[in-house]
Amino acid sequence: MRFDAKVALVTGGSRGIGREIAKAFAARGAKVAVHYRRDLAAAQATERLLDGEGHIIVKADIAQAAAVKQMVDTVAERMGKIDILVNNAGIYEELPLPEASYEEWVEYFPRILSVNLYGAANAIYCAAQHMMKQGGGRIVNISSRGAFRGEPVAPAYGASKAGLNSLGQSLAKLLAPHNIFIGTVAPGFVETDMAAKRLSQPDGDEIRRQSPLNRVAKPEEVAHVAVFLASEGAEFTTGTIVDVNGASYLRS
Repeated sequence: MRFDAKVALVTGGSRGIGREIAKAFAARGAKVAVHYRRDLAAAQATERLLDGEGHIIVKADIAQAAAVKQMVDTVAERMGKIDILVNNAGIYEELPLPEASYEEWVEYFPRILSVNLYGAANAIYCAAQHMMKQGGGRIVNISSRGAFRGEPVAPAYGASKAGLNSLGQSLAKLLAPHNIFIGTVAPGFVETDMAAKRLSQPDGDEIRRQSPLNRVAKPEEVAHVAVFLASEGAEFTTGTIVDVNGASYLRS
C-alpha cells in the first residue's frame, strides 16, 4: 500500500509507537508532520529517520484546545492539506485508589483525560474540518488493551482509552458519509519508553508471559496496523478496533 501525495499528521510522533508510525507512512510515500510536546531533539531525530522529503515538525500541548487547533491548521497550511490523522499522543500515570488522597484523585482524572481523550477529540474535530472540505480522510486512534481488561492501578488511563474507543466508533458512523473513515488500534504492552520502567520491574517477565509469544509488541507491529487502517481499500473497516496484544487478552 502506498500513500504518495498524502499528508499524515502523527501526534506523539517523536518517539516510540509514534516514531514507528511516522516512519511507516513516510516509507510508503507520505509526507509526515511529526508532532511533539517538549522534546524537540527527539522530534528532529524522528524527522531524520523518515524516507523522502517534505516532512515537518510541529509543537503543541495536546491538553490545550487552542494549541491543538493551531497545530492542525499549521499542518494544513504548510503542507496544503491533511489526509491522515493518527492520534497517538498519550500519557500514563498510576494512582491506586487506596493510596490516593481525594485531592490527588480529582486532579488525576482531568490530567490524563485532557490528553488521551479530550486532546484526541479536539484533534479529530479540527482535522475533520479540513478533511470534509477536501472530500475525505482517514483517522487512526491508538487505544489500549486496558480499555477492555481494566487498569486497576491506572484507572484514568483505562477510562481515557475506553472513551477513545467509543469516540472513534461514534464518529465513524457520523463521518462516513463525508468519506472520513476511522479505525482504532488497541495494543497491549509495547517496547517503548513509556513501558520500559514497568517491563524492567520484577513482574516484567510475567507481563511477557501473558502472551503465548512470550514477549510484548514491537512498535513497528502497531505501526503496521495503523498503516492498514489508513489505507485505500480499508474503508469498510471504519469503526473497528484492532487488538495488537499477542493474544494476551482475548475479548468476544
